[in-house]
Amino acid sequence: MKNISTVAKEVGLSTKTIRYYESISLTSHPIRGDNGYRYYNQHIIDELNFVKRARDAGFNLEECKELVHLYKSEEGTAAQVKALTLEKIADIESRITILQGMHSTLSSLASSCTGDNSSQCAILDQLSVE
Repeated sequence: MKNISTVAKEVGLSTKTIRYYESISLTSHPIRGDNGYRYYNQHIIDELNFVKRARDAGFNLEECKELVHLYKSEEGTAAQVKALTLEKIADIESRITILQGMHSTLSSLASSCTGDNSSQCAILDQLSVE
């Protein structure tokens, strides 16, 4: 059994995040000692690692809840997990397209500005027109 500080360092999450995940039932609840401290067993540490890897892969908290449910459930299928993953890929591709458009716009704006000490700036002029 490990305390929250030790687990936080081991897993790479803040103690606040670990408590939050517990509060939204994303992970199992740890055992409480007589002193009120949380004590984590390996099962909960594994859950925290699972959620951290899912978050690092881009899944949001709701998607993580679904993944945890599918992982723990006998009812979950590989098809469901793959569908969720493919949805996430499509979402990321959409965001990449939006970011590329923003990059293009900003590059064009930056190119239009002389960047000198003049009070006139083509970037501000272009942003002010409809």
